[in-house]
This record gives sequence, C-alpha cells and structure tokens, in this order.
Amino acid sequence: MPPFAPGELATLSSLWIGSLPEPPLDPSNRVADDPEAAALGEAIFFDRRFSANGRVSCATCHQPELAFTDGLARGEGIGEVPRSTMTVLGTAHSSWLFWDGRKDSQWAQALGPLENAAEHGGNRGMYAHLVAEHYRAAYESVFGPLPDLGDGGRFPAMAGPVSDPVASTNWDAMLPADRDAVTAVYVNIGKAIAAFERGLMPGPSRFDRFVEALLAENRAGATALTDEEVAGLRLFIGPAGCTNCHSGPLLTNQGFHNTGVPPVPRREPDQGRSEGIGLVQHDEFNCLGRWSDANSDDCVAIRFLRDDAEAFVGAFKPPSLRNIAETGPYMHAGQISSLIDVLRHYRGAPAAAAGHSELEPLALTDEQLAQLEAFLRSLTEFPGDP
Repeated sequence: MPPFAPGELATLSSLWIGSLPEPPLDPSNRVADDPEAAALGEAIFFDRRFSANGRVSCATCHQPELAFTDGLARGEGIGEVPRSTMTVLGTAHSSWLFWDGRKDSQWAQALGPLENAAEHGGNRGMYAHLVAEHYRAAYESVFGPLPDLGDGGRFPAMAGPVSDPVASTNWDAMLPADRDAVTAVYVNIGKAIAAFERGLMPGPSRFDRFVEALLAENRAGATALTDEEVAGLRLFIGPAGCTNCHSGPLLTNQGFHNTGVPPVPRREPDQGRSEGIGLVQHDEFNCLGRWSDANSDDCVAIRFLRDDAEAFVGAFKPPSLRNIAETGPYMHAGQISSLIDVLRHYRGAPAAAAGHSELEPLALTDEQLAQLEAFLRSLTEFPGDP
C-alpha cells in the first residue's frame, strides 16, 4: 500500500472516531448530564404509551439495531411523515437538529414528534398525566414536585396546542398558569430524553482501526481495510470531494447544502433549510425562549444564525456517514434506495428542482464508484465494541 502523504494523514486523523471530543455543554438543559434524568429519558424513549394509539415510542423510528433509524424511506408513526428518520447518534454535537435544522437542541427536537399528529400524535396534558401515573418518583427526584393533576377540570387529560379539536379546546379553556404548569412537565420530558440521547454515540469501525494503526505507525496493523476500500478512501478524501460536506469524526460538517436531490414524485420540492430558519427562530422551545435554562449569551448558534432563507432553498443537513450502510434508504425523503445510486447521483450532479445545487459533475469511473461504496461500508461500527 503506497503511504499516505502528511496532509492526507492529517485529514484521516480528523475523520477518526478517536478525534471526537466530549460533547459540548448544553446550557439550555440543566439536567443534560444528570444520570437520573438520563435513566428517566431512556425509559420514556422506549415507552409506547407516549403516543395517541399506544403503539409508537421514540424507538419506533429510532431503532438501536438500525443505528437509531428505521429503514424506511419516510418515518412512520401514527401516520407517515414527509422526511426520513435521521439517527440520534452523536446529535449532542449538533447545533441544529432535523434535516432542516428547525430545532436547536436535543430536548427541543425530542418534543416535536410528541405533538406531531403524524408521529406520536399526543398532547401535553396526556403526557403530563402519563408521567404522574407511571414516573412520578423518578420525575420528582430530578425535577421536583409535579403539579396536582388530579383536578380534571383544571388539568384535562387531553389538552394542548395541537390539531386535535378536543385537546385544543381544553387547552384554550385552561388558565395561563395551568397551561404553564403542564408545559413545564412536557419540557422536562424532552430534557430527560435529551439526557439519555446525549450519551448515544457511534462506535469505532474498521476505518477507525485502520486510521489508528496508521497514526501509530503500525504498518502491520493497518490491514483493517481491503485494497478496494483503501482506494475508495483515497477518493473520499481526494478527487471525489466528499469531505466538503462529510468532515470531522462524525463525517458531517453539520451545515446545510443543496445537492440537487430530486423531489418525491407527485410532491412539491421540499424547501429545506430555507423554511427551517424561520421555524427555529420562532420556536417556543429554542435556546432563547423562556423554557430554556440558558442565558442569552449562551445561545451563540441562534443569536448568530445566518438569516438568509433564499440562500438555503433546497438545502439539507448532511447526515453522518457513520453506519451509512445500515441506514438506507437515503436522502431527506428516502428518494435513493442504494449507496451506489447515491454515488451515481453525485457523479452526475443533476440540477436542483428548488434552489441551486452545489454539485459539479465528477469524472469518476464505475470502478471508482464501487471503490467508494466499499469504503462507505467500512464505516459500520463493530457490534459490542466500546
């Protein structure tokens, strides 16, 4: 195997899982690093009672055995959602959550599906009553006393600012202070789930073992990748330009890019980040909102958000490529079924249906695409590895 140049070794080191630092602090969530909160959040994450039909949990779409995705083109809870399920692995390192970045913390992201009619389909009153009935001790150990929800007149079991007419009518009839008390419980559910998700990180892959051996100058140990995979790796960090978007140890630059992905047939092109900007700015649960535990000075990402919707039409967050072979179908709505077809898309660089694609055609042969695909498959973590 020809040696990697010093600059290439530096790039490989930056992609190595061993370069992943500890997650940054989340000042918007005071229990982000509380083990009791994480235990409560883990229990709720897998609890199907937290849905309108009693059959949907967070783990319905974020399945551990599928790298916390679901294997579907578009997520399915109570109904089908318009986009595919992103992994929650490594999201403690993300300033923006979802394909369009419409949430700015793990806890805000966790709250969205709970009230979404197509996902969990529930409401704040329902979730507060579930916590009181099934998780009172654990909740109060972390967050303090629950409000007295026994008065069904003041605190209906179905109440929230959702599309369900019963829940919406009940919510509007509640006193503002009572709505706040229920919302506080709802927010704390999200913060507990976030404390659990904060510990979910991808594990090392054969690629990482290869890089670790190279960095240790252990030439004999640098055999974790095949010759075909090494050829694909050289393309990945070189002429294929993959690291323009898939950089760092999580293999995503956490930005937003238009790559000319075709829309779902018979649907209008998804506007992506251009709509996500406004959604996160006006989200009641963003870092600057009253439910955040942060001071405004802590909310750097949203305070300095690039507020230029026109520049981000059709742009989406590049997903982490870790475990990518296990997380198809691909793109923001599962439009492409296989890795090789994703690579063909990038080689061809079609024009975008909305906005302007950043892609330029790549002069890569079919053999080189096969090498790239082989490398991408080497990014699957080893089961049971620490």
